Amino acid sequence: MRHARVLAVSAVAVSLLAAVAVAQTSITPLPDTGPIKTASLEVDFSKTTWGDAKAGQTKAAACAACHSADGNATVEMYPSIAGQSERYVAQQMALIANGQRTSGASAAMVPFVQDLTPQDMRDIGAYFATQKASAGLADDSVVSDGPYKDKKFFEIGQQLYRGGDAQRGIPACMACHGPTGAGNPGPAYPHVGGQHASYVSRRLQEYQAGVTQETDKAHFQIMASIAKSLTEQEIQALGSYLQGLHNRADDVAAATSAARPAAP
Repeated sequence: MRHARVLAVSAVAVSLLAAVAVAQTSITPLPDTGPIKTASLEVDFSKTTWGDAKAGQTKAAACAACHSADGNATVEMYPSIAGQSERYVAQQMALIANGQRTSGASAAMVPFVQDLTPQDMRDIGAYFATQKASAGLADDSVVSDGPYKDKKFFEIGQQLYRGGDAQRGIPACMACHGPTGAGNPGPAYPHVGGQHASYVSRRLQEYQAGVTQETDKAHFQIMASIAKSLTEQEIQALGSYLQGLHNRADDVAAATSAARPAAP
């Protein structure tokens, strides 16, 4: 099986605008999933200030066991969080702390986040936001049958990520997550470029199931509305594509660094 690293293309302004339009008009919110069960702990960010990355580095020491010191996790069951926005990291820690996010390995994080203050969470988020995200390899083996016959496997995910599928009401993923997968810190859409393929696939499957314990379900419902129409092959292909997605400038910087003579 051959593999390829997937480069993001910068000249996507027109298609990105079109994707945003589709994303805003084609998503139908899912109905509520019933009563929400949450722990008594409430995390209030209203009295916090911008995170302090230096302070966050010290507070994030325990995170290294699963996510690595720089946030580029080497074990696939744990997400890479390097380059993730401060707001998104803090929000996810809050959801785990108050019992609203329980899937995957979330339970393992509870002892580490339940005693953090909201400011601690922002500081830790600020630290990981300063770290450079790495990328893996995408699967470029050729599909032998089915509707995507003769396409490279990652190209299935690339097609959906960059163009969506208008007939099925699936908007382009880059409308929210950006052409390089860097996310959007404003509405807290996460950085997904370079994320482990297996982790991406599992999260998409969770969205597809359509059940959440989150009190504020707006973002969950957006993803659930999109994921419900994906096939298992498409979910796996999206994971593969995102695993290899990165900014082309990353390769240029790496090549320049490798070519630079060592210091005496």
